[in-house]
This record gives sequence, structure tokens and C-alpha cells, in this order.
Amino acid sequence: MRIGVPRALIVTMAAIFSAYHIVLGLYTIDAPADPLPVLAAMALYATATTISLLPGQPERMPTWMAVVNVLVCIAMTLLITPQLDIGREGGLGYATWYVAAVGTLLTITSTRRRHLYAWVGIAALVVQTVIWGGPGALLGIGVIGSAAWVAVSHILSRALAKASRDAARFARAEREATDWQAAQEAHLYERQFRLGQTGTTAVPMLRIIEEAGGELTEEQRQECLHLEGAIRDEIRGRRLLDDAVRREVMTARRRGVAVNLFDEGGLDELDDASLARVLGTLAEAIRTTTATRVIARTAPPDSDVAVTVVGLTPSGDGRARELGQSDDDEDDSVDLWLEIPRSSR
Repeated sequence: MRIGVPRALIVTMAAIFSAYHIVLGLYTIDAPADPLPVLAAMALYATATTISLLPGQPERMPTWMAVVNVLVCIAMTLLITPQLDIGREGGLGYATWYVAAVGTLLTITSTRRRHLYAWVGIAALVVQTVIWGGPGALLGIGVIGSAAWVAVSHILSRALAKASRDAARFARAEREATDWQAAQEAHLYERQFRLGQTGTTAVPMLRIIEEAGGELTEEQRQECLHLEGAIRDEIRGRRLLDDAVRREVMTARRRGVAVNLFDEGGLDELDDASLARVLGTLAEAIRTTTATRVIARTAPPDSDVAVTVVGLTPSGDGRARELGQSDDDEDDSVDLWLEIPRSSR
């Protein structure tokens, strides 16, 4: 983000102002003892100013250009002042146009964020003026005014740069606040959706419990356990669930299959069509498996696999599991191993 006057307008004003100084120099060309050094100074000034104002350049002036501008300013004073008589009757008038020209060129240098070089040029102008005309000439020919231009340019450049940084920081804070609000709204929607799904699942059984006074049959108790698993799926399964998956998971549990769904964020970037394909494959795998324990887990987002489905069936008589002597799945055989790809290609 940039704050300030359009650059084209600034360049145009600087070009007009610079040309005005040359006009003043030509108007008083009879004042110098020898006009040739003055004309040479005009040529140097016009060249340096034109290069400094050319369009398409970076905002920060290259170092070589800033050095050239300072050298041109020094050369102008050394070319013109020996041709002027500080004690001329009636004063020098516009013959000291070079002072304002130096101030303009150094102001351009400062505006393009080369403040140190601009101040070096002003220091050189001050020293040369004092040597040539004494301290009184600093005010008499406008050196103080040129220094003031550079000072104002320096201050404004710093202020505009700070304003730009502040505006960028505020814009970044606004984006972060917007992102935070969007995330909160998404979380709220997710909670409301999950609560709705939980209510749809649990309310019928809660009514049965109320009507029975808490006295449930064994079949009803088992159905409550299945419903508890379905509610747990809504919390841990997230995007692994759609109507088909919910239906097949409940059917599998009712036939004695232990089903666990774990969504760890691996499906968040999938589009609706890809997600529907993945969940359709998952539902079909749960429907057709003969395993007694099914685990479905999402893969990392950077993996080619979207979901891994493992079906386990106890091997042997399963005594190690019953006695608690097996912490892993060593007592199980793999009945199903399915990796559902993230892409259909």
C-alpha cells in the first residue's frame, strides 16, 4: 500500500520547476564574466535532473545516481561562482539561480530516499558559499532556503514512509481480524451442525427411555451403545461422515462390527466431488467387509492417499486379547487393507 501524491504529478512539477531555474540562468546570462561555464553548468544540471526524473525507475534512487547528483551540484558552484562578482552594484539578482537549482536537484535526491547524499550536497554548497562570499552570503543568495527544501523533503519522506508502514500494519490486522471472524463463524456452524446431527440421532432413543422409565430391554441397551458410537463419530469422524457412511456404520455395528472413524484434517482441502467419491468408497468398504473391527483414518493433506481403511479379525481363539497380554493387534489378522486415493486419476 502506498500513500501520497501520485508520482506522475510530483515528477511533472519537479521538471517544470527545474526548467524554470534554467530560464532564470538564461535571463541573467549577461551577469557572469564568462557565460560558457554557466552554460556548461546548465547542461550538467539539465542532464542530471532529466536522469533523476526518468519514468520507470525504482522509488529508491540508485547509489551511483545520487553520487552523480552531488558531484553535479559541486561542479555547478565551482563553474558559476568564479564568474560572479559578489560585490556587484545592485546585487546579483537571478544570477545566483544555481543555488535554487542545487536545492531542487538535492530535494529530488532526498525525495527518492537518498537523504545522506542530499545533505552532503547541501554541506558542500554551504562550504563553497562561505569560502566565496562569506557567511552573509548564505542568507543573501538563498542557501538557507535550499537547505530548508531538503529538510522538508526529508521530513515528509520519513512521515510518508511511516504512514505507509502503519497503513500496511492496519490492513494486515484487518485481514487477520476478518480471518479470525470467519474461523469463528465456521467453528460455530460446525458445532451447530454436529449438535443437529447428535440431536437427530439421540432424540428418538431418549424418548423411548423416557417412555420406558429407564427400564430398557437388552436389545434397547445395545442400541443405546450403537447410538453412543454414532455420537462419538460426529466428534471424531467429521468429514468422514455423510448419510451413506452413517448408515453403513450403524448397520455394521448392529451386526457386531466395531467401527472407529478418525478425521485428522486430511480431507479439508478436497472439493465436493472428490469428497463424495472418497466417502462412497468408504461406505462400500464398510458394507462389504467381513472383519469384526474396522478403523478408518484420514491421511496427511500432502499424501496421495485420502483415507486408509483397515479391517481386523481376531486370529486363533483371541485369548491373548481377552487376558490383556497383547497391547497391539498381534492377536488380529488383517482382513481388509484399503487406501482410498485423493484423486480419481
